[in-house]
Amino acid sequence: MQAAIDAYFEECKGELLTDKEGKAVLDKYGAPIYLNRRPPTVTGLALALGFTSRQALLNYQAKDNFVDTVTRAKTRIEQYTEERLFDREGVQGAKFSLVNNFSGWREKGANPADSQQEQQGNMQALVELLKHPAPDRNLKDFEGDDDR
Repeated sequence: MQAAIDAYFEECKGELLTDKEGKAVLDKYGAPIYLNRRPPTVTGLALALGFTSRQALLNYQAKDNFVDTVTRAKTRIEQYTEERLFDREGVQGAKFSLVNNFSGWREKGANPADSQQEQQGNMQALVELLKHPAPDRNLKDFEGDDDR
């Protein structure tokens, strides 16, 4: 699964445009030009992994064997999306994606019932995970102020 995830992110980078001599073609600001570059998304990741929908990937994320792998991939997407908050072109789409695809992101004044429902879902997923912990996972790894 990790190989497919890595391939997805590599594909999102696009293909470097080169001239006849093999040198990178630059835009007017001196940045290299990439063809077919696209932002990584949760739906795109789901499709690249062979799932039929974004929700199918989110459901699969709860499985013990894949929770860390899928969570890390989603965190890479979250990082990219969060970085888009700082550029003018991507800010609205980034806000929408963060609020709808990642926990902990919510517009001020958003419906608290939605947040409570999300928290209940997260708690249920945690309960299921704790019922069947992965044999090589130590719960102490998740305690404290660790940023992993």
